Amino acid sequence: MQIELASVPPFYKNGYVVACEETGEAVIIDPGDEVDELLRVVRATASDVKAILLTHAHLDHITGVGRAKAELGVPIWLHRDDLFLYDGIVEQGLMFGLEVSRQPPVDCFYEPGIAFRFGRYVAEPLHTPGHCPGGVCLAIGRTDEDRRELFVGDTLFAGSIGRTDLPGGSQEQLLRSIVDVLLRFPDDTVVHPGHGPDTTIGRERATNPFLIHV
Repeated sequence: MQIELASVPPFYKNGYVVACEETGEAVIIDPGDEVDELLRVVRATASDVKAILLTHAHLDHITGVGRAKAELGVPIWLHRDDLFLYDGIVEQGLMFGLEVSRQPPVDCFYEPGIAFRFGRYVAEPLHTPGHCPGGVCLAIGRTDEDRRELFVGDTLFAGSIGRTDLPGGSQEQLLRSIVDVLLRFPDDTVVHPGHGPDTTIGRERATNPFLIHV
């Protein structure tokens, strides 16, 4: 699996291009203000992007969706429970004193048990509400292997967890999502968060102050 990350101010939010090293098929995850960097990666690697996969619809994770859609012409995937946030991106911007544009309509909604395939890989959406109602984590790995890497949006960070003081947030629900969904993965599972450095499930299980006593 080939993973390229981009992050720019003001939010320093991580956007990803994840590609199959054998076929060149790829997905873009959470294109925000760093979308031009992600698209440069796509062009430089001649990746054949098949979808824009969103972990959730807070504005820093979706401001680049329109640019990505216009250049790549691929479907936008989101959890239905976050559609109110996606459609309310202009209002979200006003909360932060920012002027942002509406994004193109969502094409597809994640459904339980339905995974997205690209090349030799599969992206399995796992509903992990708490940071917001429609938050998902994407478990990505080869179709012929059990091992997965987790692209968790703002559900879990290295040494922290997502904020829950925005509309639809719930710390109790977020912790339940982390424990019931993410901590079931093996300790060596790599975690790619929406902000900050990578971590592993084992490291967070052992040292994350929010998780030690749950």
